[in-house]
Amino acid sequence: MKLKQLSVFLENAPGRLYEATQALGDAGINLRSLSICDTAGFGVLRILVSDVVKARRIIMEKQLPARVDDVIAVELDDVPGSLANNILKLFLKTQINIEYMYALAGTGPASGKAVMVFRFSDNDQAIKLLQDNNIKILDAQSFGML
Repeated sequence: MKLKQLSVFLENAPGRLYEATQALGDAGINLRSLSICDTAGFGVLRILVSDVVKARRIIMEKQLPARVDDVIAVELDDVPGSLANNILKLFLKTQINIEYMYALAGTGPASGKAVMVFRFSDNDQAIKLLQDNNIKILDAQSFGML
């Protein structure tokens, strides 16, 4: 249920994102999702990859700090209000905080489904809440991940 996401800390400088993604591509690692956000001086690249162990080793060899985090991917209908009414509303009366979330590319109108990736303050409790409400949680096999 939980997916292993690689979080890479990149200096906010030209070419750093290229360097990281090129190294992964050269190693035969497929990017399944990608999100990047910036802060003062550096960016955080969050990726789901086909082989997280190999990807972390490659990134660390490039002397780029990286860690592995647990995240949860859910599938929902790709219609207006689905995220708010079917997912976010479930957490209103809980102590579970959504630390961050992002959408995956390659979903949407063609499939009629969207995929959102979440990092919760308590992933285990979030999984239970989602399952109790019949929300489809995607596993690593759904993404072609080892």
